[in-house]
Amino acid sequence: MEIRPIKTEKDYKKALERLEVIFDATPNTPEGDEAEVLSLLIDNYENQHFSIEAPDPIEAIKIRMEEMNIKQKDLVGIIGGKSRVSEILNRKKRLTVDMIRKLEKFLHISASVLVNNYRLLE
Repeated sequence: MEIRPIKTEKDYKKALERLEVIFDATPNTPEGDEAEVLSLLIDNYENQHFSIEAPDPIEAIKIRMEEMNIKQKDLVGIIGGKSRVSEILNRKKRLTVDMIRKLEKFLHISASVLVNNYRLLE
């Protein structure tokens, strides 16, 4: 198959179908090379057309809390007192740099996620 740039949705679907056929090709063979190049083209097209926005910091915190079975009270002392924790999780106050550093260590969430902007609720 001739490898061409993926410019349209039709090209994208065609590339996916072809990759499915040759996915398990042996590396360093013509089909293996084709699979490798197609993967890069598909990845590039997906990044341009289906980019994923960075997660909302508060949602990321809540998801990680659920994953780690951590309650709101467990964040007291890490990001402040009981009322401060509530204000942060209810979007009344913003995270500070110090809070971000502590949450990064405690919840193992990248600071790059926590520094993203989010909407406060009035």
